[in-house]
Amino acid sequence: MSWVANIMVSVDMADRPNVESLSEWLRVEAPLRDRPGSGCGFLTETTGQDSPWGGWKFPECTVWAGALNHADLTAVVDRVGGIAWRCPNAVQVFLMDQEESFFRVWMLRDGELRQYAPTRPDEEDEDFFPDER
Repeated sequence: MSWVANIMVSVDMADRPNVESLSEWLRVEAPLRDRPGSGCGFLTETTGQDSPWGGWKFPECTVWAGALNHADLTAVVDRVGGIAWRCPNAVQVFLMDQEESFFRVWMLRDGELRQYAPTRPDEEDEDFFPDER
């Protein structure tokens, strides 16, 4: 059975080698969340000239995305936080684990990867999902 986490990583163009290295780590070495083994997926750039984004222009950002299977997300966040990014303040990580309803947004500030959004609501809050009547 799968356990899929969606990830998007937005970086400055100068950090392409770093995000490519992160992708290779995810493919080969990243630990799994609930079983022995390593390698949970990889990232693909989604913002090149052939990208299927809407609008009349090409995206003016660099975003990589992947669907990770059985990823240890704590290890992924730790890995991103430990990379020597050339433009650390441009790094944003969007993570949505299986059975979650929205992305968590992480950013590097003062040398530390921190979750910035959302701080609330949380799916565990009784008021998060409206009653279905």
